[in-house]
Amino acid sequence: MGGESATTTAPRSGGTGNTGPAGGRTGQVLSGLAVALGLVLFLGGFAWGAVVYRPYTVPTTSMAPTIGAGDRVLAERVDGSEVRRGDVVVFKDETWANAPVLKRVVAVGGDTVACCTDGKLTVNGKQVDESYLPAGQAAEAGRFPAVTVPKGRLFLLGDERHGSLDSTAHLTEAAQGTVSRDTVTARVDAVVWPMDGMLQPASGFEALGPVSEPGPLRTIGVMVVAGAVLVLGGAAYGPVAKRMGARRRVRTEAAGVR
Repeated sequence: MGGESATTTAPRSGGTGNTGPAGGRTGQVLSGLAVALGLVLFLGGFAWGAVVYRPYTVPTTSMAPTIGAGDRVLAERVDGSEVRRGDVVVFKDETWANAPVLKRVVAVGGDTVACCTDGKLTVNGKQVDESYLPAGQAAEAGRFPAVTVPKGRLFLLGDERHGSLDSTAHLTEAAQGTVSRDTVTARVDAVVWPMDGMLQPASGFEALGPVSEPGPLRTIGVMVVAGAVLVLGGAAYGPVAKRMGARRRVRTEAAGVR
């Protein structure tokens, strides 16, 4: 009776004491910040895009091959005074149509434009290399006489020169087919459906003067994508950290049993 001593064996818990929340407090704070920043970028990008851009669906092939019938484009809201040679613009002129029209600006006020010399459009006597057109299309579509564009007006052509109802279809009117800068409401930046991306720069007009730079569409796209990645990554942190912690505990318990 008196020789026996009681012994207490501690349970092998495998180290399942106070481990704190999954991933630790620092990880949770960082994941929360990532989600918050992601939401700011994601929603801010969409809000910026909604303010700056307008979507349009193109009903005809007059701008092919650059823009096809049924394509969905994003056009930056601009003032007519910002338009430069080579821009694809959206405008509305009641003498042309009762709906918005998309065409390419090839000459501005004070320019003299004609077609063709050696198969190329000429502006102020200089041949323009229209890289967005299939080879020889300008010449194949036929000639038009020299037109001097009045101040404050624009001369526009469709990229499909065979059948586009553009300035050449209105040459007999008082303004010789030109439209006022004030009729322009937007400048096309990209084809978003199908996802052809940003329009090819109209580099052939650079010899005549400055050409337009693309709008902030790429920056907006980066903001939206980065925001989505941060939101998804931050939201996934908790479950991933919890699963990894559970695996570590299992391994620790297994090592303790041995």
